[in-house]
Amino acid sequence: MRNTLIATALFAGLAASGSAIAEEAKAPYTLTGNVALASEYIYRGISQTNHKPAVQGGFDFAHESGVYLGTWGSNISWLSDAGAGSVSAPVELDFYGGYKGTVGDFGYDIGGLYYYYPGTYPDGYTSPNTFEGYVGASYSFLSFKASYAFTNLFGTKTPEGEKTNGSYYLDLTATYPVAPGYNLIGHVGYQAVKDFDDASYTDYKIGGTADAVGLTFGLFYSGTNAKGDVGEFYHNPFDKDLGEGRVLFTISKAL
Repeated sequence: MRNTLIATALFAGLAASGSAIAEEAKAPYTLTGNVALASEYIYRGISQTNHKPAVQGGFDFAHESGVYLGTWGSNISWLSDAGAGSVSAPVELDFYGGYKGTVGDFGYDIGGLYYYYPGTYPDGYTSPNTFEGYVGASYSFLSFKASYAFTNLFGTKTPEGEKTNGSYYLDLTATYPVAPGYNLIGHVGYQAVKDFDDASYTDYKIGGTADAVGLTFGLFYSGTNAKGDVGEFYHNPFDKDLGEGRVLFTISKAL
């Protein structure tokens, strides 16, 4: 009996020691990735792929201090669609970083995001590359985020030919878990384009996600009041209203 107690105590001590070593060896950061297939790439309610499918993915680094960095990419067509053959820019690459933390039950997020559109453009073409800073807050299943453009917004100029830096976007999102792996999601946003009322609009999205077979499936309805009739800002050369209401389907996987 005495030998058994000694062996048990020794085993427990080794287990505790091993656990402590594992805790000490645990990295103070995480590296994660994601890939997704979407029926189309919709950003702030506006189609970026002319209502065609998109392949997307990215990587994220998060430190236990709250600092994070990441990159994300997707195929696009809106620049070449509008460029009538003189523009070749098939990809969007995003680079972002910031700091996240909590105060009691509230979360906060401060950072910046650079949208980069590599490609070929004619002389004098207004660059679509955009840098935004953002501030976000969250409580329970609600989150709010305000983004401010420090550069010209996605190459947009006012009817007078002025740049649109100073534009902003407001995003209110509710992500409500109804069961493990199942979420109902609702969103409303407002894109204000500085000194360009005809390009400003409200967008909304409602739907949900479900986890199954190692994947996350999403089904949403997205719509806007953006001006997309013939001759208006969000009507493209292919006779498409880029902000019209439509169903969005996504399949994604965390890596």
